[in-house]
Amino acid sequence: MDKIIIKGLEVFAHHGVYDQEKEKGQRFIINTELYTDTVTAGLSDDIEDTLDYAKVCEYIKDYMVINQVNLLETLVNELSRKLLITFDKISSITLEICKPEAPIPAKFENVSLKVERSRHTAYISVGSNMGEREEYINNAIENLSADECIKVIAVSDLIETKPYGVVKQDDFINAVFKIETLYSPIELLSRLHIEEHSAGRERKIHWGPRTLDLDIIYYDDLVMSTEKLIIPHVDMQNRMFVLKPLCDIDPYVIHPRLRLTAKEMLCNLEEKERI
Repeated sequence: MDKIIIKGLEVFAHHGVYDQEKEKGQRFIINTELYTDTVTAGLSDDIEDTLDYAKVCEYIKDYMVINQVNLLETLVNELSRKLLITFDKISSITLEICKPEAPIPAKFENVSLKVERSRHTAYISVGSNMGEREEYINNAIENLSADECIKVIAVSDLIETKPYGVVKQDDFINAVFKIETLYSPIELLSRLHIEEHSAGRERKIHWGPRTLDLDIIYYDDLVMSTEKLIIPHVDMQNRMFVLKPLCDIDPYVIHPRLRLTAKEMLCNLEEKERI
């Protein structure tokens, strides 16, 4: 991926923990690498087809002057996310903010913080078997679409399925949707839990009835396992209610651990059930 590099952008702003930093202000130096496609603009020679780095610089200066935070960590993380939200031609960003006049009681050249942030692709499984099932699902997708850190790219057809597991309960309506997100996996999980909670989800019985169930199936090609979150989703290759809607929107997406496409896993599961 091509990148536009901006070095040494100076901004005078009022960020810092100490009152003196907030009141008097200080210089900040910004360095950033903006990953973007330049091929289209190279062929057309039209500024509308490229990332306008002058507008990026203007946005950075305005953001740093208008807002005020205590920590450099907050400033760098929030600004990098806002740049990705505002400029859709930026696919990923490296952002460094320097404080050459930081209040340190020793001789030093510079203090800076650098982060790398990018857009991520995730697949979310959604299901409901209580109350107005379709309404719960449609509302969740609509609410997530309204989140500035989430862009819904594709939504599968809704299907009705039998409950998974041993708990006796009503049939589910299920779907899978594909998103582009700026959230980390844990942030995305928390966002999905908020949506479940707003739908009245209660976690009383494992695999039990629920108004709304939202699970991260894939997140880029990530393979992770923690106490809170496992990606890819556990046992998804044996769950028809995941594989059928997943194939509806992206049959050739590859399981990062099994190295099988969604279509291959669905065919394997259908064959297994026939046997």
